[in-house]
Amino acid sequence: MREDGNGAPDVGAGGTAKAVSEDQRQRGLLKTGALQTAILNSANFSSIATDEHGIIQIFNVGAERMLGYAAADVVDRITPADISDPQELQARALALSIELGTPITAGFEAMVFKARRRIEDVYELTYIRKDGSRLPAVVSVTALQDAADAIIGYLLIGTDNTARQQVEAERLRLDAVLKESHVELKKAKVAAEEANLAKSDFLSSMSHELRSPLNAILGFAQLMETGAPPPTPGQKDSIDQILQAGWYLLDLINEILDLSLIESGRLSLSPEPMSLAEVLADCQAMIEPQAQKGGIRVYFPDLDGPWLVRADRTRVKQVLVNLLSNAIKYNRVGGRVDLRVGAAADGRTRISLQDTGEGLAADKLVQLFQPFNRLGQEAGAQEGTGIGLVVCKRLVELMNGSIGVDSTVGVGSTFWIELDATAAPHLTAEPADTQLAAPAPAVPGSTLRTLLCVEDNPANLMLVQRLLERRPDIRLLSARDGRRGVEMARAFRPEVILMDINLPGISGITALHILAEDPATALIPVIALSANAMPRDIEKGKQAGFFHYLTKPIKVGEFMDTLDLAFKHALAASQPASL
Repeated sequence: MREDGNGAPDVGAGGTAKAVSEDQRQRGLLKTGALQTAILNSANFSSIATDEHGIIQIFNVGAERMLGYAAADVVDRITPADISDPQELQARALALSIELGTPITAGFEAMVFKARRRIEDVYELTYIRKDGSRLPAVVSVTALQDAADAIIGYLLIGTDNTARQQVEAERLRLDAVLKESHVELKKAKVAAEEANLAKSDFLSSMSHELRSPLNAILGFAQLMETGAPPPTPGQKDSIDQILQAGWYLLDLINEILDLSLIESGRLSLSPEPMSLAEVLADCQAMIEPQAQKGGIRVYFPDLDGPWLVRADRTRVKQVLVNLLSNAIKYNRVGGRVDLRVGAAADGRTRISLQDTGEGLAADKLVQLFQPFNRLGQEAGAQEGTGIGLVVCKRLVELMNGSIGVDSTVGVGSTFWIELDATAAPHLTAEPADTQLAAPAPAVPGSTLRTLLCVEDNPANLMLVQRLLERRPDIRLLSARDGRRGVEMARAFRPEVILMDINLPGISGITALHILAEDPATALIPVIALSANAMPRDIEKGKQAGFFHYLTKPIKVGEFMDTLDLAFKHALAASQPASL
């Protein structure tokens, strides 16, 4: 593209700028379509969209599962008010009329009155299922607008509130009992622990359910990206969009789970003396591709030592990468980010990141660390959820640190964190993150090795099969449940076993224990490959005795590297001990 004397693009020759704009629009449509499909196919929440008059236009899989209606029963036929408790809607209309000082009609108007005025609205209501039963739900209502800000409909996202009401009823019952007898205090404590455990189980299940389809999406996209023959430029663009949207969705899942764990008090941290110099080197390697793509210059300090702080290394890296990513995303074209490290008051160390973005006004700064608040950037070109900074703040505070921001409109912003400095005589550092290289192809005539994959999901099994088509030195066996997997391990004695955790019949952990107790299979390294990706799930798997624990979605390089390591371990274990 040419530029005129003022640096503006010359779009007169060949319509180049128009072609680029159309290409960007097509890519945006592809990404939006993929995310919309993922939302519509989710069975974990109801998503009901109406037109401006309230007539239902979209009724997703989750809504069908929760309410018993098929989409064809309700689309273009009724409003959400027609499947809601009418007495509750009357009570809501009366309450809103008093609160807002204006008459509000019971029915659909009461459901969307606040949203119509761009007021955030989340409330409880009771849906009436097709069979007449009642479903308590928490509903978030949002007005849908066109490019001219005119309302074209409403989106109602609902979650089942039965469990919460049951827990609340149980809590009230226990409170009443506690007033009568001090002995019941222990019962209340047990009930609270069970409620927390139930929440963790729910989060683990949610993570698993979302990661399983993502594994197929991202796994096969990586296969197409690196396949032979290589994809055409057009196909490459499409694959890049799928991968970008998929990894973004995975980041979103991780952020929501992190926030939920933090707020439930179940996030475990490992504070220890750690080197900021080493962590910043890791961050530089991780953030460099994003900076180059955005044309942003990022300057890291040349530190005169390790600069030790007491914190959780993994979480410090998570916070810094998030802040760096934001500084790049919301910068101006050709901008820069300057990262500095220095001593602060009270024996602390300050890490600051100064950008050359648009800056934030005072009214925006006070809203900065609110969950799901993107400060008016929802319609912008940059993706985001409004969760990342909230997670950063919680993590820094859990590490006994502090976080803040200074900003000037038109000049830029400086985000900073402060952590406790320390002077440890010895520091055990984790290895820096590296890009795992794909294993080399097998040498003709090399020994054929056997891998048993125990996996009940057909798409995930097919992904493993396609990956191993590139490895003619590996013979793949498969089993669809844990018991069959144990039988095949005993019959074929594979060198390595790839084991899912959630299997029909017996779990992968139970199958692992059976194999470990049998002398014939005890030495076979078993790799867990699971969508159970919560920290406590991974720790549980490691304690169970898995050789390695891989989480879905698969990263192809890491997967292949782990297989090679397991085969090497199996070969070493099969050799007779030297005298």
